[in-house]
Amino acid sequence: MREKKLELLAPAGDWERLEMALAYGADAVYLAGTMFGMRSFAGNFTPEQLKAAVQLCHSREVRVHVTCNTMPRNSEVDRLPEWLAYLEELGVDAIILADVGTLSLARRHAPHVQCHISTQASVVNYQSARAWHELGASRVILARELSLDEIREIRAKAPKELELEAFAHGAMCVSYSGRCLLSNYMTGRDSNRGACAQPCRYRYALMEEKRPGEYFPVYEENGESYIMNSRDMCMIDHVPQLLEAGLDSIKLEGRAKSAYYTAIVTGAYRHAVDAALRGEPLDAIWRDEVEHISHRHYSTGFYFGQPGQYTQSARYIREWQIVAKVLSCDGQGNALLTLNNKFALGDVLELIGPDVPPQSFSVGQLWDEDGTPLTEVRKPQMKFSMHLPCPVPPLSLLRRQADLSP
Repeated sequence: MREKKLELLAPAGDWERLEMALAYGADAVYLAGTMFGMRSFAGNFTPEQLKAAVQLCHSREVRVHVTCNTMPRNSEVDRLPEWLAYLEELGVDAIILADVGTLSLARRHAPHVQCHISTQASVVNYQSARAWHELGASRVILARELSLDEIREIRAKAPKELELEAFAHGAMCVSYSGRCLLSNYMTGRDSNRGACAQPCRYRYALMEEKRPGEYFPVYEENGESYIMNSRDMCMIDHVPQLLEAGLDSIKLEGRAKSAYYTAIVTGAYRHAVDAALRGEPLDAIWRDEVEHISHRHYSTGFYFGQPGQYTQSARYIREWQIVAKVLSCDGQGNALLTLNNKFALGDVLELIGPDVPPQSFSVGQLWDEDGTPLTEVRKPQMKFSMHLPCPVPPLSLLRRQADLSP
């Protein structure tokens, strides 16, 4: 009988997002150094920052998974042993990789670090899972294109010691397991080497050869264009099924997304996982949180069959804006904050924090760092004080409704 557990694995694209993932309840984080990761345009971590990140995470009993999941070329392979040995020295918990040569080097140069096979490897059957396990992998991150029934069969026929991980939330690539050549062709930025320019999300028009600069719109239904209109995955309503299917870890996509995204999605799924483990339904308050971040229209991915194409809109939904982050707060709700976006006295804001349900309030008084009263706060990153409706932990957030959809 397998132990009833489900790891919540959150993205940490830089130090601020790492702090949010930890504060809002991640069991583990995945992040990258400045080389060999599939999100080269995220902030990522220098060797010194990575050392500090591992120490911080381990002090809170949170695991650290480092991505080495690009497909390295000859010149890069020469640099891998030193990097892998450094990860061993730091005591990271796992290396995420997709290349069999990288796996061989990791076994040799980081023998005490677990090897997790990236979703880039397209594991879609139990024999592939078995083979990776025989080569030394302790976990496979399953392809996004699998159904729950297929996952159940892989769980039943793969070695019981092999852990299974799958994505539960975030952007879906239009190409199979992210194996896309479009970015490289159009911009010279190789998606398989961590530099995807996301041309699948561009807005396209038609230009005739002899009419340069004259653009003709590409219309399909209702005057919109849906050439590559992938929806985002959201499985927060189905975490019990993910647990029942035999997954050991659910992964939240988004190392290149904002710290606000990391906080809200991690917090929402923390409550979803805890509720599933208790055998209880998820409180609607926490389920609603995934609607408060920037996202395309949601689907359940391939878990219950083909997700289909959404043909009512190609826009992102951005209906909330973060305005400030709490640095400290006393027992009476008197808080020191740092500003993201301006607001003023009388504005209606919403407070949300780690294990703090969202609540609305009107801004009463504001003070600068010297205690001088203010009518508004305008300068990004300025520190200021205000009274909150209840005491909250650091890294709680203030937000407001604002339709920023393109």
